[in-house]
Amino acid sequence: MSANHSSDQDSCNIEAGTSTVRNIVPAMSTPLASIFGSGFLVVVPVLASAVGPYAIVAMVLVAVVAFLVGKIVRHNILCAEPVLASGSNKFTAMTERLSDFALVAAYVVSVCLYIHILSAFVLVSFELDTAFNKSLMTTLIIGAITVIGLFGGLKPLENLERWALYITLAILVMLLVFFAVYDVKQFLAQGFFSFPEMPQRSSWEIITIVAGTLIVVQGFETTRYLGKSFDTVTRIRASRWSQYFSLSIYVLFVALAQPIVAELNGNYGDNSLIRLAATASILLPLPLIIAASMSQFSAAVADTLAATANMQEVSQQRLGTRWGYLMVGASAMALSWSGSTFEIIVLASRAFAFYYLLQCLVAFSVCRNIRERILFIFIAFILGFVLLFAVPAG
Repeated sequence: MSANHSSDQDSCNIEAGTSTVRNIVPAMSTPLASIFGSGFLVVVPVLASAVGPYAIVAMVLVAVVAFLVGKIVRHNILCAEPVLASGSNKFTAMTERLSDFALVAAYVVSVCLYIHILSAFVLVSFELDTAFNKSLMTTLIIGAITVIGLFGGLKPLENLERWALYITLAILVMLLVFFAVYDVKQFLAQGFFSFPEMPQRSSWEIITIVAGTLIVVQGFETTRYLGKSFDTVTRIRASRWSQYFSLSIYVLFVALAQPIVAELNGNYGDNSLIRLAATASILLPLPLIIAASMSQFSAAVADTLAATANMQEVSQQRLGTRWGYLMVGASAMALSWSGSTFEIIVLASRAFAFYYLLQCLVAFSVCRNIRERILFIFIAFILGFVLLFAVPAG
């Protein structure tokens, strides 16, 4: 591959095979499943709570930051992996190993987050949506996943990921269509769109809350770990295409939701999307709850498997699979009592910010292009801010 092949490949020259749409689309399923895993369920109330009518602007900024971090991941697929394989740079190898530990921790928090959101969406249907009930249900479901892993293994459940993605995309399309119809009717009826009021927050509060939404668009890093299934150029393009597609959908979704958000009257919760869906159409809440349940359960299983695999790798296969499941499950269950969904969202954002920050160091250590190094420092500064100062909405 030539050095000027793409913007993500400025400083590295390697030979790689060509990739086709037929190869790239299957490689996109894992990152898309992760990116859409929980973000679309909570992004609207989180941003509305932070910036009210400026949620679209905030979503665009989050998307831009996510794409810049994605460039780090793609750079490391191309440039860091050969260095790591050769073992020629000890600092790169050490930082990569540390980032593996950080990724395990991030996955554990994600498992807790996914099931916490699942619990919030299910319990509201039975009017049992309390903090205690959500934590209890989260603990029971994670416990069930752990028991299945210990006695039967989670591999048979891996196929849920693709089906959950299909169902999630289907419900997203339904939401977009019904939200658009609602918006048009609103505009025709009153001649303008209603927007939520701006919350009484300082600039610092707004910045730190928006910084805590990084987890909403997390998942593009998964292509970094698909090397056994796809070649380098396929993974790079799958990562980029996944971000183009998902970030466009997120911006459109937030934009179409804004005229309906005003109906919440400033009361934002982790399952507010159900109220928005019911406002747009009585047909939406039930399929939304089903899609949320499937996608969150599938994502939790996928991240349990990923965390266990990473734990085995960093322990150089000394840790057994069952012990991995037990450690991930026990840690996630403990976290389920640590706070609200919004607080766990911020904790997950911080955990992934730390992982991405270490990936910035990996990229910096193998890059000799001054312009790219400056970009990596800039991205690292943003991630450092998320790590240190992100706070929950509410």
